[in-house]
Parts: sequence; structure tokens; C-alpha cells
Amino acid sequence: MTISRKYGLVVFVFVLTVFILNPILAAAQKRNSGYKLTLAEAVQMAKSQNKWVQAAGIQESEALEERKDAFTAALPTINLGGSYQRFSNLTLFSEGLSHATTISTPPTPNAANLGVDASFNIYSGGRLRALQKEQSSHVNEAKLNSRDRSGNVALQTAVQYLDMVKLNDLKRFILDQLKRAQTRLSNINALYKNQKVTRSDVLRAEVTLANVQLSLQQNENDISIANQRLDILINMPDSVQISPADSAGMPKPGVGTLLPFVEAASVSSYSVQKATENIETQKAKLKAVQSSNMPSLNFYSAYGINYPNFLVFPPVNQAYALGFVGLRAQYSISSLYHNKSKVAAGKLKVKELEVEQEAYKDNVNTEVKSYYVKYAEALNRISVNEHSVEQAQVNYRIVNTKYLNQLALLTDLLDADNLYQESRFNLVKAQTDALAIYYHILYTSGSL
Repeated sequence: MTISRKYGLVVFVFVLTVFILNPILAAAQKRNSGYKLTLAEAVQMAKSQNKWVQAAGIQESEALEERKDAFTAALPTINLGGSYQRFSNLTLFSEGLSHATTISTPPTPNAANLGVDASFNIYSGGRLRALQKEQSSHVNEAKLNSRDRSGNVALQTAVQYLDMVKLNDLKRFILDQLKRAQTRLSNINALYKNQKVTRSDVLRAEVTLANVQLSLQQNENDISIANQRLDILINMPDSVQISPADSAGMPKPGVGTLLPFVEAASVSSYSVQKATENIETQKAKLKAVQSSNMPSLNFYSAYGINYPNFLVFPPVNQAYALGFVGLRAQYSISSLYHNKSKVAAGKLKVKELEVEQEAYKDNVNTEVKSYYVKYAEALNRISVNEHSVEQAQVNYRIVNTKYLNQLALLTDLLDADNLYQESRFNLVKAQTDALAIYYHILYTSGSL
């Protein structure tokens, strides 16, 4: 094989390799693409990009169009129409059906008309206003539903973000524990070679190291699942790896700053506001039912061209134009007994919704006050856990030194290590739980 052929073969293999690996490398790069977000940024992205929030926004636009239709119904109704007929010959019978005579249709076999008519509602007992009020209440309900959906998604995003913060901190703790386990196993092997410890200590240290490695793998899987859930909440591709920019130790609001949210929750809560709008909607429906007991008054008019002229007798083969204006009054006497039960049922429905509104207020008050108490408890738990971490760290150092000097058992050292690991995780959990409770208070009070 010549040098040129060898060179050509090498170039061909290189190009083919790049062509095959390029999509794989691109996909790998896409999977490894990172996106760093603060908690506030993640919440804001979810409130604007989440698919459920977008669907609620479309529903709000739909309600606005229906309200426009309700107001349009008050405008005059105008119709334009026309027709043309071609009649057959007229067959006349005498003495039963035995003698028949056929003649042309008088005065002409052709007929046509073209006209316009209009009507305008002057008074209908308040039916149109009730319909407009009902649709306006539907718009308010749609807006509240959109805000509620946005707040709920924001709450889910905050909780999921804090879960990722917790998992990332746990990963850091597990990596530290892994280093301690590796160092401990190395020290125990050295002690075993010097016949200062038994084989059982070596085996137990190896098992502990394997368990820490498994915990690290489990934590990586949990982070991947949490990342995927957060991607869905903020409507980003699953391949995007989100890295929390905030830590569990971020500043937390004082207990006193949350008191205004707690006090206003019975009025500003989404569920209470929805209940209030439901009452207004039902009152509008009741007004529409009651309007059937009232008379109606309409203005109406028409103008048209007709052919032939049937207004005179005999009919004349000519076209004519005619119009009129008038008022039409109507009252349904049967409505006095037809609507009696409907009105009674509507009034009872209003009372039912008012009782439900009070029940919603009670539930919201109980829930938000419970969160308020738990938030104060969480802040206290943080300070306690901070002190516990310091104590557990000092305790681990003491027990580790004692074990290396053969003044403590391996069981004591492993217990001290687990206590230190648990105390660090409990601190992060207390910090993230406090922030999660804070967002629960915001959502429950209708402020998220």
C-alpha cells in the first residue's frame, strides 16, 4: 500500500468517526448543559412559563370574551332577508275531483321580497344586567383561578427547589463522609497490620464504606429526579441541569413580618375570594330568574320591498315598499307559579354559598395559624441544630482520637460519625423546612 493510500484511509476513518460521534457528543453536551437559578428566579419562571399557568391564562381570556358577548346582547338585533318563489299553475276542481281546470297563478307566478327588521330591548326586568353581572363574576373567578394556579405552581416550584438544595447539601455531606470512611478504613488497615485491631473492625469499616457509596448513588438519582420535576414546573427541557444558586442558609424572614399575612388570610386567601365570587355569581343568576316575573318592553321596526301586491284585492302584479315602527309589551302570567320554586331554590343556594364561605374562612385561619406556629418552631429548630452540629463535630473528633489510641470501640466511632452526619442534615432540613413553610404561608394568604 502506498503512502498516499494510507493517508487517504486515515483521513476517511477520521471523518467517519467525527460524523458518527458528532450527534453523540452534541447530545451529551446538551444533557450536561447547566442552568443556575436562584429561588426567586425559579419561582418567577414557573409563574410565567408553566403550562398549567398558561392554560389558566387562556381560560381568563375566554371568560373576557364571554363577558363581551353578554354586553353585546344589549345591542339592537338587525336582520336582513329576502326570498323568491316561482309558483306552479293553479289547478281548479269542480264537482269533486272529476273536472279540473288549469290556469296561471294570479296575478303572476313569480313572488319575491327583500326587507330588513330590527328590535331593541327597552326593559326586560333586569335580565340583561343580571347576565352581564354573572359574566363579570365569571371573569373575576377566572382571574382568581389564574392567580391561584400561578401561586400553587410557585409553591410547588419553591418546595422542589428547596428539595434540590437539601439533596445537594446532602451530597456534599455524603462526600465528606466518604472521605472519612476511606481515611478510617486506611487507618484501620494500618492498625490491623500492627495487630492492634481485629479483622472484624476491618470488615465493618469496609461495609460502612460500601453503604456510604450506595447512599451517594441513591442521592445522585434523587437529584436527577428532582431536577426533572423542576424542569417540568418551569417548562424547560429535561436535558437542562438546574443548579440552585441559593443555599439552605439564605436569610429567612422574621416571625413578626409574617403576622400581616396571617391576619389578612381570611379575606385575601384564594379560596375565600373564590367563594365570594361564587356568591356574586349565584346572586346574578337569582336576579335573572326573578326577572322572568317582570314584564318586557321592546322597540321593533321593519321595512321591505314585496312583489306582487297582495295588500289589495284582487292582487296586483306590482311591487310595493312598506315599513313600520312599534312597541311590543309582554308579560307572562304563568311565571308567577312557574318561577316560584326556582326563586326559592336560588335564594337557598345563596345561603348555602355564604355558609361555605364562612367554612373556607375557618379552614384558612386554622391552616395559616398552624403554619405560623410551625415557622416559629422551625426557626428555633435551626438555632438548636446549629449548636448540635458543633457538638457532634467536636464529639466525632474526640471519639476518633480515642479510637486511634485504642481507647474507644469502632462502634462508638461509627455512631459518632453517623451522629455528625445526621446533625448536619437535620440543620439543612430545618432551614429548608422553614423556607417551605414561609412559602406555604404566602400561598395560603393569597400573597404568592
